[in-house]
Amino acid sequence: MTDAVLAQPARLGLARRVIDGGGLWPAVPALVYLVLFMVLPIVTLLTFGFVTIDRGAITDGGFTLTHIAGVLGDPLVWNLTWRSFWIAVVSTCLTLVLAYPIAYAYGHLKGVWRTLLLVAIISPLLTSALVRTYAWIVILGGRRGLLNQTLLSLGVIDQPLQILNTSTAVVMGMTQIHLPFMILPLLAVLSERDRRFEEASLNLGASQVETFFRVTIPMSMPAIVAGFALVFAVSYTNFIIPQLLGGGNYSTLAVQVYEQTIVVLDWSRGAALATLLLTTCFAFVLAIVSVGGRLTRWSEVRR
Repeated sequence: MTDAVLAQPARLGLARRVIDGGGLWPAVPALVYLVLFMVLPIVTLLTFGFVTIDRGAITDGGFTLTHIAGVLGDPLVWNLTWRSFWIAVVSTCLTLVLAYPIAYAYGHLKGVWRTLLLVAIISPLLTSALVRTYAWIVILGGRRGLLNQTLLSLGVIDQPLQILNTSTAVVMGMTQIHLPFMILPLLAVLSERDRRFEEASLNLGASQVETFFRVTIPMSMPAIVAGFALVFAVSYTNFIIPQLLGGGNYSTLAVQVYEQTIVVLDWSRGAALATLLLTTCFAFVLAIVSVGGRLTRWSEVRR
């Protein structure tokens, strides 16, 4: 009797927290959605790498490491992994170089100019990445591409440039398409930074350049790390841009996952490649965050 009486307030307190939206209860619907539509599909896909699938059905062989071992022992796979890595690194560095001045300028603009710049930053996200990739094909494509037509008409070149179906085209496309994902974290931090630190630096005799590199950049280091990790992840795992701008003979690890799963219908090898892709991507992002955490602590000490 006493235990029941004591348990009743606890149940009432739990019910009150659910009604009031306290604790983790407001996040339960989102967590259920993520588990059902993200975690379970990914786990299912990765599981296919450890079984043999024939004509859409799992064979009686059971658990096997044959497909994983075949992927890890294939030199072509590691060459594609290296290509995916360096393309992601180059495009991410380019997005950072292009995004930082834009985010810095946004922090100094006011009124309608600030609004117009924000609209210009966000507006590309309103268009599908597939459509923007096809736009790059129109710009770079052969003699009739807009770039070659313009350069030929101005007499800058005598022969059309071969940019499409190369790594250069892939890097250019990734840089432009993923640029907003780098700008937005920088924009949030740089526009709200405490400028008294910069004023103090200038008052103590530092130049504008010294203040920028020793005060402004360290203050924005968390945004740099967040943007770098985000853009690297979407660049490393992207298959649309390499497939369209790189051409039929150009491949990356993500493109191989698509081709093995959709074209060849070898789900087991495709799942093994997807396992390698997700594992290496997670490792690279973890390394970026780890190094970024050290740089952030360093910047806080220096500041």
